[in-house]
Amino acid sequence: MHSLSSAVLKKALCCTGIALALMATVPASQAAEAVSTPAPSSVSSAVTPRLLLPPIIYAAPGREANLYFDNVVLAPPGRRYLFDATCAKGRQQEERWTWTPGENENGDYALTLEVRDTDDKIVAQGKTIVRVAKALAGQGKPLSVLVIGDSLTGASIYTDELLKLFATPGNATLKLVGTHKPAGTVEGNVHEGYGGWTFGRFMTQYVATPQERPNMGSSPFVFLQDGKPVFDFPRYVRERLGGTAPDVVTVMLGTNDVFGARDENLEEITTAILDNAEKLLAGIRAGAPNATIGLLMTVPPSASQDAFGANYGANQTRWQYRKNQHRLVERLTERFSGREGEKLFIVPTHINLDCVNNYPQLEAPVNARATQKVVRANNGVHPSAEGYRQIADSLYSWLKVNSTE
Repeated sequence: MHSLSSAVLKKALCCTGIALALMATVPASQAAEAVSTPAPSSVSSAVTPRLLLPPIIYAAPGREANLYFDNVVLAPPGRRYLFDATCAKGRQQEERWTWTPGENENGDYALTLEVRDTDDKIVAQGKTIVRVAKALAGQGKPLSVLVIGDSLTGASIYTDELLKLFATPGNATLKLVGTHKPAGTVEGNVHEGYGGWTFGRFMTQYVATPQERPNMGSSPFVFLQDGKPVFDFPRYVRERLGGTAPDVVTVMLGTNDVFGARDENLEEITTAILDNAEKLLAGIRAGAPNATIGLLMTVPPSASQDAFGANYGANQTRWQYRKNQHRLVERLTERFSGREGEKLFIVPTHINLDCVNNYPQLEAPVNARATQKVVRANNGVHPSAEGYRQIADSLYSWLKVNSTE
C-alpha cells in the first residue's frame, strides 16, 4: 500500500437526496507510486496545496487522456498556482496536461507534476505513469461488465457511451449485465446505478413492498434469509445473473456518502466509507472470485459555487464538498492502491473530467434589476453529457489496459 504525503491534513451524513511527467519511456512492468511529494524544506510552506496523483493514468489509442490540474490539487478557491507537467508525450495547456495516443504508442510513459506558488517556489510535486493500451487489445473477445453506482451511473450516459466505444473495430465484444434498465435507454444499457445510493446502502437496504421509484427499493444484492435482510452477492449472481459471474465489476460511489461531511467529522465519515467499501468489495469477490474489480474514484464537483447555490441553496458549498471529495479520494487511494495482485484496481475517473466546461450551465439574468444575462453553472455534482462521456473514456481506457489483453 502506498502512503500519503505528510502534506495531507489530519483534520479529523450520508446525503441520500443529491439527485433529489519524465522524458523517457519506462518498462511496462514498472508500476508508479501514488505520490504526493512534500515540498522540499527550502521552499515556501505558508500554504501547502494537497497534491495527489493516481498510481496510473490509463489511456487508449484514439481517446483523449487528461490530467486536469485543479482535480488533483486541493487549494483554497482563488489561490493562484503554477503547474509544470513533464512527459515524453502530450502537451501542457493552461488547465491540463492532455494527450490522444496513436495506434502504435502503447506502453508506459512517466509523468511528473510540479506545483509552484506565485513566488516561483515549489510547494508540491508528484509522479505517475501514463499506461497506454494496445490498439487491438481484446479484439473479438467477449467481455461482461457489471457497473455499480449512484445517480451518476443511474443517468445511463457513461454506460451508453461505453457500449458505443466498444462497438468500434478492434475491441472486445462488450456485454453489460445487471437488473436495472432505466426507461428510454438503448438495448443492452443495464447496470446497478441508483440515485442517492451509498456503499452501505447496497449492503443493507431491503424494502418489503416494491416502490415505484427503483432507487427507493431494495438493493439488488440484499435478500431475505430466515426473515432477515442479508447482503448476498453470490446469490445475486446465481439468481439475477443466471449463475454466470461478470468478467469485470466496477464501483463508482462516494458522492452521497461524503456529501454532507464537515471538517470536524470528515475523518470519521471517510473511515466509515472505507469500512463499507471493504465489505462491499469482499462480498463482490465472494460472488465473482475471478472478476477484475475497478474502483472508480469519486469525481470532483462543478468548478462553480453557482451550481451549489442552484441545487442546495445555502445548505452546502462547493468548497466544503470539494474538500470532502478530495479527502475521500486520498483515503481510497491509500487504502486500495497497490492491490492489483487481488485484481483490484484504482480507476482515476476524477482526473479526466473538465469541471469548468462539462457540467450543466444555464443562461440567466445577472440579477433581478439587470437586462444583461450571464451563463451560470447549475448542477453541482452531476456532469453534462460531455462530462459523462469523459468518464466513459476513463473507464474504456482502463478496460482496454487491464481486462482485454
